[in-house]
Amino acid sequence: MNIYSYHGIRPVIKPSAYIHPQAVIIGHVEIGEEVYIGPQAVIRGDWGKILIKDGANVQENCTLHVFPNIETILEESAHIGHGAIIHSAHIGKNCLVGMNAVVMDKAVIGDECIIGALAFVPAYFKSEDRKLIVGSPAKVIRDVSDEMISWKTKGTQLYQELAREAKEAILPCEPLSEFKEQSPSKIVDYNIWQDVK
Repeated sequence: MNIYSYHGIRPVIKPSAYIHPQAVIIGHVEIGEEVYIGPQAVIRGDWGKILIKDGANVQENCTLHVFPNIETILEESAHIGHGAIIHSAHIGKNCLVGMNAVVMDKAVIGDECIIGALAFVPAYFKSEDRKLIVGSPAKVIRDVSDEMISWKTKGTQLYQELAREAKEAILPCEPLSEFKEQSPSKIVDYNIWQDVK
């Protein structure tokens, strides 16, 4: 794993978290239980603290960083989509940050919000709980429905399950040289897309 101290401050990672070997974790970072950190994610706690609470996930190619005297916080079950950037911001419980979205300094996102893909959330932006936030610059366009939160929660549960199983399920291997039928040892069998509006 690519885990580094910064001036003697070492990351703290709970045993049930999964950190992909190609992720980079530096300095003052605390990672909770059943957190999933994907390949090429960079979590750089050099100038301040980054706190990733239980059940959150940070997917491939995400960047989390922090300015001095500010914290970057992902509350429980925060879901940070592929390629997103969180910079000195506070993401509420059970939020979704869409793919390639950017959330800037001292933004505070309420619980159970959804930030759309490619959104740019400017510094000092604040939102109440359960808001749908989209655009560049981002704005609140409506409330998040019960159906949307149910869909989001099920998606995050997939990543929590992945964190639980990944140490034994994601293994280096040599590729096959011919196409052949392969069956996974485990099938994810529920449809998270049903009833989404």
